[in-house]
Amino acid sequence: MKSLPLHQLYKACVLKDLPFKTTRQLEPLAEIVGQNRAQEAVRFALAMPHGGYNVYAVGRNGLGKRTMMLRYLEHHVDTDQQSHDWCYVANFEEPRNPKLLKLPSGMGTELKQDMEKLMSRLVKMIPQTFEGDNFLERAESLKNEYGKKQEDELEKVAEQAKRKNVRLTITTPGGYRLVAMNGEEPHTAETFQELSEDERNKFEEVINKLEKKLRQAVRKLADWEQEYAEKQQALNEETLEDISGHQIDDLVKKYSDLPDVVEHLEAIRGDLAENLDIFLDDDDEQAAIAYASLDKKMPRRYLVNVIVHQKNNEVPVVVEDNPTYHNLFGYVENVTYKGTVFTDFSLIRPGSLHKANGGYLLMDAIKVLEQPFVWDGLKRALRSKSIQINSLERELTLSGTISVEPESVPLDVKMVLFGDRETWMLLQEHDPEFAELFRVTADFENEMYRSDDSQLLYAKFIASLVVEKDLLHCSNRAVARVIEHSARMAEHQDRLSLHAADIANLLRESDFWARQAGAKLISDTHVERALESAKYRSSRIRDQFYDSIRDGTTLVSTSGTCVGQVNALSVLSTGGFEFGLSNRVTATCYYGDGGVIDIERDVKLGGNLHSKGVMILSSWLASHFAVNDPMHLSASLTFEQNYGEVDGDSASLAELVALVSSLSGVPVRQDLAITGSFNQFGEVQPIGGVNEKIEGFYATCELKGGLTGSQGVLIPQTNVQNLMLDGEVVKACRGGQFSVYPVARVEEAITLLLGKPAGKADAKGRYPKQSVFGIIQQRLETMREHERQEHARDEHKDPSIH
Repeated sequence: MKSLPLHQLYKACVLKDLPFKTTRQLEPLAEIVGQNRAQEAVRFALAMPHGGYNVYAVGRNGLGKRTMMLRYLEHHVDTDQQSHDWCYVANFEEPRNPKLLKLPSGMGTELKQDMEKLMSRLVKMIPQTFEGDNFLERAESLKNEYGKKQEDELEKVAEQAKRKNVRLTITTPGGYRLVAMNGEEPHTAETFQELSEDERNKFEEVINKLEKKLRQAVRKLADWEQEYAEKQQALNEETLEDISGHQIDDLVKKYSDLPDVVEHLEAIRGDLAENLDIFLDDDDEQAAIAYASLDKKMPRRYLVNVIVHQKNNEVPVVVEDNPTYHNLFGYVENVTYKGTVFTDFSLIRPGSLHKANGGYLLMDAIKVLEQPFVWDGLKRALRSKSIQINSLERELTLSGTISVEPESVPLDVKMVLFGDRETWMLLQEHDPEFAELFRVTADFENEMYRSDDSQLLYAKFIASLVVEKDLLHCSNRAVARVIEHSARMAEHQDRLSLHAADIANLLRESDFWARQAGAKLISDTHVERALESAKYRSSRIRDQFYDSIRDGTTLVSTSGTCVGQVNALSVLSTGGFEFGLSNRVTATCYYGDGGVIDIERDVKLGGNLHSKGVMILSSWLASHFAVNDPMHLSASLTFEQNYGEVDGDSASLAELVALVSSLSGVPVRQDLAITGSFNQFGEVQPIGGVNEKIEGFYATCELKGGLTGSQGVLIPQTNVQNLMLDGEVVKACRGGQFSVYPVARVEEAITLLLGKPAGKADAKGRYPKQSVFGIIQQRLETMREHERQEHARDEHKDPSIH
């Protein structure tokens, strides 16, 4: 068998395929590379005018989901779409239900400023005017006029009473009393009793008549009082109109295209006269509440609370990194004043949904689901197409604290959730509303095909990262090295990784080393230095394993031969850094019923996949050596010095070779290691982590006395396309010191490792005597013959045995 040629161990990026000297000559990509499917899904979702076409972007972290969305929205958003300002204002009829005003972008702040100007003028002008001589004279004149009329009317009754020897006295404001007189003094109870019955009756009759007249007079007084109040109100309104009327008229004219604003301005005109005392009473409460709520000192009922304002007519794109209930749906603040909790419409605060209204809201799915009540609230808002500001405290408790209930905001938003596939599948399965509201799935690729065209596209992607992150430009050699590393990340010679975050990190670190060296460009040496530095920082645990190999604590052989012992290969991961290790797999066999004991499984250290591999191995053995007769050799298999769980079937080929060696007694070469699984027909199947496994055995050989030239690794034929080996290993292969062998069938692996042909059965199922399988066959036949002889001898001794 031949080892692999150099060009199959590593697919280099040829410089002639990159027609540029540096990335400065390349046009940076406006889009994310290789995500055509996801981009088409996003384009479709954003173009759909109907509800429910929100997007769930599926893919692991670092694929550039958020970057792609933001770039796409930046370049493809419909600029004709109208954005709006949203304001809350007082509802003078229902103070607990503030009114919502919708204005074109930029107009909300204008209205707020216009109202502040009007109010700051009125705060000065109203006290000046209403405390000025002109107004006070008119008010005094009006008061005197009605006072005179009231006095005259009461005087008439008093005169009539006087003539009848009765006095009219005023006891309290609005309280009148008719008293019978005894000369100049009013009668007392005693003196009144001393009068004759006729005199008493006469007085009572007179008083009754006078009371009727008095009641008529009091009714007149009440009507005049009302009339006076109306005239006083009319005077107030007339005076107010002189001060504010033309300004309110100007505002009505300015906002004439917005009927809701005009209606509110007219409501203010009517409300000002009703609430003059706000301007005239110089109390500190307004100032204290304004100070506490960080507002300007002005009458709060005339404030305009702009909850969303767009500076220009851009479509809003909001990224919410902390989607708590209040951050999303808004809330109503409270102010404490003199021990009393106070709130009003001016303390309504917006959430991300308000800010993204008319545009796009981007969030992380896991963060949304982690926050209590947010997911249900979000679905409710999307279904009802409105944002209701509900205090979370009121939803959670039974207390009936007084608060404002703002008018709901009509919602028109496209939502994008970023998440992994597991979350997406859980939502699909357990939340029936999810599929209705998030009808579009943008599925992000992990890799793209590697070709001359895609390499150039990838180079432009690198150029766009360089520009975006403000890094030094890369030489074409540096780009080639990044492309090669990307193929290594994708674990395929003809694929490139689309994990943008990792590529961005590599470029940042390469930029750091380039600047440290005072270079003007990032070259391939700087990229190599960044990769080496990252590997060194993460390899402490790997080096501890290597130390145990070097000092003999871990038993590994890289030379000589041994029966029933094979170097298998495994991959360990320590938080993002993966490395390969040699593991000794051993097999022993003994007289038995033909079963294979998997020690790892029996002690519960073997995972399901590992157990499956051993069971396939058992069935393969039985199909080769126990088709017609039982197999009287049992065997046991184990990973030596393994103290943790083993899973995966990539060691099943190594286990088979160890077993075949033990059954046949033919020793296994220790200078070779093997990885791969196989099926019941003996075909070798691909495994993962092939690069790390080869590099792990290469390092083991170096640690155990250096390379001898005969050492190497057997890998499945189907894994050849995954090879992107480390430069040091490729260099050793070039010098003939190390080899990589591809195997397609179990027999090839056995032949190479045991140094004898595995053997091919003839028409009668006989294997050649000198082949490995032939040796096993002969051994089993000898045992069966011995078994038959023993059985015949027992029958001869005791004829009753059947």
